[in-house]
Formats: sequence, C-alpha cells, structure tokens
Amino acid sequence: MITPPTAPSPRPPDAALRAAARQMETLFLAEMLDAAGLDAAPGAFGGGAGEAQFASFLRQEHAAAMTRQGGIGLAEALFEAMKARIDEPR
Repeated sequence: MITPPTAPSPRPPDAALRAAARQMETLFLAEMLDAAGLDAAPGAFGGGAGEAQFASFLRQEHAAAMTRQGGIGLAEALFEAMKARIDEPR
C-alpha cells in the first residue's frame, strides 16, 4: 500500500507568532526587573509569607506594561527570527 505524502504543517498566523514573541519579551523583562532588585518596597503587601509571591505578580504586570508600550525591541526581533525560521524552505 502506498501512503500519500503528508501535508506540510500549517504555518501559524503572524498574530500568533507576534503574541508568542511579546510573551517571551514580557518573561524576559520580568526576570530582568527581579535581577535588578526592582521589587516592591518591603512590607508593601503587609509582610508575611505571601509577600514575595505577590511581588512577583506586580513585577510580571510591570513587565507586561513595558512590553505593551513597545518594550526593548526584543519581541520584534524574536518575531522576525521565528517567522524567518518558519518560512525557510525545507
């Protein structure tokens, strides 16, 4: 029995690639904000065991806001790299 050739996998739409690139930039910025020590002031959430957890949510939101405002250009570079990789002839 002859099996038909498999169809190439569908190319994700640019919007999905762009969203993934923005998400990656947001994660990167959140890690950089953490490494830079830009946490909330100690006691800003009332102290206690959950303060570090909630501070990470605040960092994540700051990073997301930075990305929405244009970020550092990482999302665009990632988008172009992923798109070029997908468009490569196989």
